[in-house]
Amino acid sequence: MTRYSYDLHIHSCLSPCADDDMTPANIAGMAAVSGLMLIALTDHNTCANCPAFFEAARSHGIVPVPGMELTTSEEIHMICLFPGLEEAMKFDRSVYEHRMRVKNRKEIFGNQLIMDSRDGLLGEEEDLLILATDLDLGDAYALVKKHGGAAYPAHIDREANGIIAILGSMPQSPKFRFVEYNDGGSAAEYTEKYGLAGMGRLTCSDAHNLWSINEPVNFIGIDDEPYSSVRVRQQLIRMLG
Repeated sequence: MTRYSYDLHIHSCLSPCADDDMTPANIAGMAAVSGLMLIALTDHNTCANCPAFFEAARSHGIVPVPGMELTTSEEIHMICLFPGLEEAMKFDRSVYEHRMRVKNRKEIFGNQLIMDSRDGLLGEEEDLLILATDLDLGDAYALVKKHGGAAYPAHIDREANGIIAILGSMPQSPKFRFVEYNDGGSAAEYTEKYGLAGMGRLTCSDAHNLWSINEPVNFIGIDDEPYSSVRVRQQLIRMLG
């Protein structure tokens, strides 16, 4: 069992609310400098920068996890992680059919940049990515599972787009195994108040700029023998599942 320092909630320059210098290459470089071992890219309602992120992270010796922060029809943010790029990109194509078709206004919301692993611009996403999909919580969870991924509510200790702030409690269905906190110091309070004692917890940055990416202060134990990055991701998804 190896203790992996992690940050499983990071936005790239494809998310309109993230800085333009949050390129896959810069994210991987900053994570390496910080000493992180396991990181996930989770842009709003898309995985389009995950291929570049995969290549950039591996060049720094970091295990990359492809993902998405999906917005359900209830306006709940849900982290969706996958064991490989193939599964993530198939999920991306499925989610595309459920996104709202509203053009992004860059002067208001920001750029939505699709990059390669060396900071080359490949294109821009034209539809605004931060809007809710038409997938409700149950359907979104089922779609993640269909594509071999794991899903759990993002930043449950926040008012904006947190599952508890929106629903008032943790739903009985779908049956999440984990929840994510933005501030790990609030975990004890939420666990007692909302009956979360049986659930695992992660603390992640939700970084939209380079300096917000977590330092290596949070760890998760993963059975990675015989070692491969594929096994690390598979074991992570099985654990979070």
